Amino acid sequence: MTDKLIIFDTTLRDGEQSPGASMTKEEKMRIARQLEKLGVDVIEAGFAAASPGDFDAIKSIAEVIKDSTVCSLARANEKDVRAAGEAIKPAKRGRIHTFIATSPIHMQHKLRMTEDHVVERAVQAVKWALEYTDDVEFSAEDAVRSEMDFLVRVFDAVIKAGAKTLNVPDTVGYSIPALWGERFKELIARVPNSDKVIWSTHCHNDLGMASANSLSAVLNGARQVECTINGLGERAGNASLEEIVMAVRTRRDVFSCDCRIDATQIVPTSKLVSSITGYPVQPNKAIVGANAFAHESGIHQDGVLKHRETYEIMRAEDVGWSTNKLTLGKLSGRNAFRTRLQELGIVLESEDALNAAFARFKDLADRKSEIFDEDIQALVSDEEVTQVSEHYRLVAMGAHSETGALPVARVVLNVGGKEQHADAQGGGPVDATFKAIEQIVQSGTELLLYSVNNITSGTDAQGEVTVRLSKGGRVVNGQGADTDIVVASAKSYLNALNKLHAGTERAHPQV
Repeated sequence: MTDKLIIFDTTLRDGEQSPGASMTKEEKMRIARQLEKLGVDVIEAGFAAASPGDFDAIKSIAEVIKDSTVCSLARANEKDVRAAGEAIKPAKRGRIHTFIATSPIHMQHKLRMTEDHVVERAVQAVKWALEYTDDVEFSAEDAVRSEMDFLVRVFDAVIKAGAKTLNVPDTVGYSIPALWGERFKELIARVPNSDKVIWSTHCHNDLGMASANSLSAVLNGARQVECTINGLGERAGNASLEEIVMAVRTRRDVFSCDCRIDATQIVPTSKLVSSITGYPVQPNKAIVGANAFAHESGIHQDGVLKHRETYEIMRAEDVGWSTNKLTLGKLSGRNAFRTRLQELGIVLESEDALNAAFARFKDLADRKSEIFDEDIQALVSDEEVTQVSEHYRLVAMGAHSETGALPVARVVLNVGGKEQHADAQGGGPVDATFKAIEQIVQSGTELLLYSVNNITSGTDAQGEVTVRLSKGGRVVNGQGADTDIVVASAKSYLNALNKLHAGTERAHPQV
């Protein structure tokens, strides 16, 4: 008999806590629809009490997602829990995920609460949540450094209060697989009525063992894994959904459970999240990295050609790599374009939005001979980038570079409705462009990251640029895509500046 493994995706909540990875409501909606298509059981859509924007995004996702449970995080206080409850009200299936810290270091230095007070607050939070839904999850934050006897006491109390899922988080990525598995085994053995609830694991990757720890928990009774696409998350990230799913699928001889994930959607989901957040996937990343199924060694190549399983434990097409195919060209019409958007899970809000996207597609088709799904994803993302409150808008630009001379750039910007222009020299055309922009805007920002990735192969491929800027403690990512990498760089820089100018901020869930 194979047990069901529940996949709880927190890309839209914990993943969004990566510096600069905050998403707009529209971007969250696109990812949520793709997660539903992927077959995720629970989508943690955000932290409703963090901001009106997060509340609105969760509510909007709850209104459209039908095949996955929509969840909101909430601290163990009434304000948070009620905000979460209101946000998930439209959901066909809604969950409230409430948490409180249980380790001595957190209770003493962060909460300044006694053990009795923590238990009382945890129980009350579960009771508040039950007013909105019978699907309540409780997390003992920093369970990895919590005393076992106290964990047993807290979990026993919240089960009696009505919690249906108990989450044991390695909040700081401190554990190792053998110890994490043993912790689950002991908790399940000691907590009364442990067989009446689902045990969940939530691991961070600070020591590079988030996925291994999660799988160890599964081997010892956990039946829900909390994870993110590409392992996205604050600090070193979270357990990777793709690694968890394919480990369980590939090692059926070890795991007596399976999930309902459509693995062919893993790579498309990975690329969408990477495109929207501006966090590129490293080439040697398991499952979704560009080199995950590449063979350079002649011995390996020979073996794979003779019999794939000599060096491959899974097929590339099983996780979605076969979807990178030519889809449309310059002669394609609006209906073909609309159909492909629907197949990719992209929903445009109006006919005007479709017309604008189609016009951008035609413009791209004139400059690029082959257009792939990744190009379309980038095109729509770039369209959304331009919709961020455009205080700064690129009107025109030019850059010149030649051997033996300093590169020069000229930019024309629309700033708050007024055109301004500037010329600057720099170490390269991109540096000159950024300096010209700064002559106009004088933002006072610090450039933390400049990253370029090709969206597809070929010299005519679109370049996708990510810029990370910091100012006054705020960190934002800007994205831009174009077949001209200097233009893409200008777009990404202005996108980041517009986000800073808009001033929208998310509160950290643990503050």
